[in-house]
Amino acid sequence: MQPKYSVSIIIPTLNEEESIGKLVQFLLSNGDDRLREVIVCDAESTDNTVKLAREAGAEVLDKLPRSRAIQMNAGWKASSGSVLYFVHADTLPPSSYLDDIEKELEQGTDLGCYRFLFNSKRPVLRFNSFMTRFNALSFRGGDQTLFVKRNVFEDLNGYDESYEIMEEYDLLIRANKRFKFSIIPKDVKVSARKYEHNSYFRVNVANVVAFTMFRLNCSASAIKRVYFKMLRHPKDDRQVR
Repeated sequence: MQPKYSVSIIIPTLNEEESIGKLVQFLLSNGDDRLREVIVCDAESTDNTVKLAREAGAEVLDKLPRSRAIQMNAGWKASSGSVLYFVHADTLPPSSYLDDIEKELEQGTDLGCYRFLFNSKRPVLRFNSFMTRFNALSFRGGDQTLFVKRNVFEDLNGYDESYEIMEEYDLLIRANKRFKFSIIPKDVKVSARKYEHNSYFRVNVANVVAFTMFRLNCSASAIKRVYFKMLRHPKDDRQVR
């Protein structure tokens, strides 16, 4: 008997050799006949990301432009599942992710995400994690992963590739006008690496500035330029994750 839903997982990457192999193995080992494929969309990584992703069992699209929106849209066009699940390389969903997504879809949800929990014992980060349980745009982000019905994503024409940053926020604004969104009451584990290279205050100020510029309709290139200027990034190639 064919499952009612088939899920394609899409992971945009740039120099993620430390996490990509483990993530792909985790997703596949906790998958079943509902999991159609895991597609890694790589933007010319200079490390072993592509090699490790393939060895772990992922399909890989490589040599893509360094733009998460473009990378994730490429994954969408190469996928075949009735549900798209976008996952960042430095996150780890619950092992029950397929059951969780199916449960939400059965309840009429069109797209949704998890809450998140940083992989850090720093008490101050618990506040950020706590706020992700609330359904407000300012508390969203790609780190929480995003599942969306394929027909809904196609109706929205995917991510707007003019966005070099904040592409998830743009998609959610467009989606929330017409489709049902939900937050799964479980946590995705998220890397705290950005906070390890910057102070808590600096990261949160940068986030507020970027979000405010987005709401003021500043250009994506301007938002990205300001955001990078405010933060030290753990990647030499400096792409917002």
